[in-house]
Amino acid sequence: MIISASRRTDIPAFFSEWFLKRLEEEYVYVRNPFNSKLISKISLMPEVIDGIVFWTKNAVPMLPKLNRLGTFPFYFHWTVNPYGKDIEPHIPSKNDILIPGFKKMSNRLGNDRVIWRYNPIVFTNKYTAAYHLYYFEKLAKRLSGYTRRCIVSFLDYYEDTRQNMRGLGLTDKTDTEKIDLIHKFADIAQKYHIDLEICTDRQKPEGVKMACCIDKTIFERIQGYPITLGKDPGQRPECRCMESIDIGMYDTCGNGCLYCYANHSKRKLLYHQKHHHPESPLIIGDVEADDIIKERIVSSDKDYQMRFLIN
Repeated sequence: MIISASRRTDIPAFFSEWFLKRLEEEYVYVRNPFNSKLISKISLMPEVIDGIVFWTKNAVPMLPKLNRLGTFPFYFHWTVNPYGKDIEPHIPSKNDILIPGFKKMSNRLGNDRVIWRYNPIVFTNKYTAAYHLYYFEKLAKRLSGYTRRCIVSFLDYYEDTRQNMRGLGLTDKTDTEKIDLIHKFADIAQKYHIDLEICTDRQKPEGVKMACCIDKTIFERIQGYPITLGKDPGQRPECRCMESIDIGMYDTCGNGCLYCYANHSKRKLLYHQKHHHPESPLIIGDVEADDIIKERIVSSDKDYQMRFLIN
């Protein structure tokens, strides 16, 4: 079992103490995003966890806590974008906090376990293709040597996104223009010894690798065991990610990015922020009398026998 922590919220930035408490107690409760009265109990015992994938825009709060992860294999997706407060209102300073933090994390874990994400690529009257090319190179230069991979993707135009970004001059590009931009990104990334990959977009630029964000090969390399996991059926058809269990919750991320698909209601977000208790098995709130808790059957997918045969 691979734990995704999380596509739905920024656990390293806002809920790291809660997450580490869950690992210590070896289980977590996750509300069903489609029926909030249904709760899954998921074991977090070391023998069933094959890896943890963290998704974040700010992993700095986790830097002093890495030792508490023990022997769990893990890696980070760390998004560093070129946007200002008009689009990413609550993201800390990139120059003073995020980029130095990214480098410290890389020095601790190795540059293969901190993956740079430059996404989503947003086009407005201000954030043009030329703007992206200029700042992508500036960021690539600063992160050179501290990461091996950069994953990019373009903005998905959800209705919430259009509403949130109204007044910012949101625009789009043709597929041809997007492919041209990705090829230029790939050339820049190569210059700084970074492999560029593209995530779940219909554009498939020739010579650019399609990303696998939840990548069992990283955990296989860390642990030395093959993992018998298949493609995640819950993701989009073009997604190459392996199966995982997400333990996050929508409408809980405090980053406030206007392009975010995971926050739908500011009212819900404010409510949830007031009801986070680090001691609770739920990321938000507590178990209520009419909740239905069902234990999800999980197991390790390591193939110990295959390792024996290979050796």
